Amino acid sequence: MRLLITDPAQIVADHPDVDAVRAEDATGSFGILKGHSDFLTALEISIVSWRHSDGRQGFCAIRQGILTVSGGRDVQVATREAHIGDDLDTLERDVLARYRERIDADRTSRTTAARLRTQAIRQMVAALRGGAATSDIRP
Repeated sequence: MRLLITDPAQIVADHPDVDAVRAEDATGSFGILKGHSDFLTALEISIVSWRHSDGRQGFCAIRQGILTVSGGRDVQVATREAHIGDDLDTLERDVLARYRERIDADRTSRTTAARLRTQAIRQMVAALRGGAATSDIRP
């Protein structure tokens, strides 16, 4: 099988000699072997692992993504961010923890931005209704 992992800036991994791939989506961990039916799934923050034909292992931490299998021999992962590593423990401990921290920070930023938009809309509505002068509006 061929495994191709990409992020927006680069091709992270391109291996034409892969026998097996493991990944994780919202339903749990799953494996892909040659001849797998066409498949599409959204991946969680996780490690994608694979085994080359000669037995070598490969690992890549991904920050969410889309995995597709086509023709029973092409596995592609498109992700926001990816890090290749030889040591599974390091990837799981350091990289995945950093990804989760970024997800939490992004979520907090989106929540704050939504609150500010809501507050601005309420102030505009109040001003349009004549309920408050624009100089009376506080952030």
